[in-house]
Amino acid sequence: MIDRNSEQTIRRLLAGFPIVTLTGPRQSGKTTLAKAIFRDRPYVSLEDPDIRLVAQDDPRSFLARFPNGAVLDEIQRCPDLLSYLQAIVDNDGRMGLFILTGSQQFGLMTGITQSLAGRTGFVELLPFSLRELSSAGKCPADADTMLLTGGYPPLYDRTIAPASWFAAHTAAYIERDVRQLIRIQELETFHRFVRLCAGRTGQILKLSELATESGITHNTAKAWISVLEASYLVHLLRPHYKNFNKRLVKMPKLYFHDTGLACWLLGIRTTEQLETHPLRGSIFETFVISELIKSRLNRGERPDLYYWRDSNGIEVDVIAEQGIGLKPIEIKSGRSVTREAFAGLDKWRILAGDTAMAAALVYGGDESYRHKEVAVTSWRECGDLL
Repeated sequence: MIDRNSEQTIRRLLAGFPIVTLTGPRQSGKTTLAKAIFRDRPYVSLEDPDIRLVAQDDPRSFLARFPNGAVLDEIQRCPDLLSYLQAIVDNDGRMGLFILTGSQQFGLMTGITQSLAGRTGFVELLPFSLRELSSAGKCPADADTMLLTGGYPPLYDRTIAPASWFAAHTAAYIERDVRQLIRIQELETFHRFVRLCAGRTGQILKLSELATESGITHNTAKAWISVLEASYLVHLLRPHYKNFNKRLVKMPKLYFHDTGLACWLLGIRTTEQLETHPLRGSIFETFVISELIKSRLNRGERPDLYYWRDSNGIEVDVIAEQGIGLKPIEIKSGRSVTREAFAGLDKWRILAGDTAMAAALVYGGDESYRHKEVAVTSWRECGDLL
């Protein structure tokens, strides 16, 4: 098992909450991690229809089987258990009794907010980070292989090509989860929508254009984007709210959480295809954004990441809130850095004034160094910036 950086966060939360809820996309390693932390506790999967039937028919007797706690996997499949868990942990008083896992935010978070408010800590687990892979000696040798493979755990403990795994994963999980969340009459239309989203990773999300190309209404496109967010497939990076007396772009940017999935949806099957693909820069940017998100989620923190672009085209790829300060991060996919790469950072820092923190530029090369006041950071170390 590859060690997960979020394990210590979960153990810390278990010391202060009776329940910890672990959410994230399908196949991101939630079950493996929960079992490793609760090695001496029972494990129950509510995906099993027989177990789920018992839990639904007699929840009190079902939970009474676990007087010292347990791992309850895919808890969103039986949300009625949450109210009974509330009564159990309130009467018991002990911390660290249960780990709940879930693969969808819809319904699950509503139920937890209503029933377990103040009784559970939260951790969101995404696929492997570059830091986790490096620590285990499994980091791909070059950036293009990393982008093509992504971070889903099964690709690192099995002998299987990414294209084969993503095809099966999409059919087995994404389609099923989508059917559970929304009613889709034509699944092929949704497939086309997801592929078109992959073609927009790293770009400003224009819902009207996306809806038109997908052959659906604007409201349907908005709802489907919410489904992809709830299933931890995409993330919307919001524009930073400080305008510095400039007119700002107000639409979010769309990013996939995993570049391997994005590449598969785009029909990219080899590193040679990726190296010359017109979206390689956007895919590289997607990778860096994902690593920055993982670094904060693994510590149990909100990502608090934004982008900044004004009406004159001045842009900074990431603005990270750090206390009262703002850390600007620029992303360039090339293996070398030109003078022009620093232009956006320089202009933004002048506008930001005292709120600006030390700037960074992530690029596709292997060496990290300083250029004047900017930390030029290799893609291999981008997860260490926050």
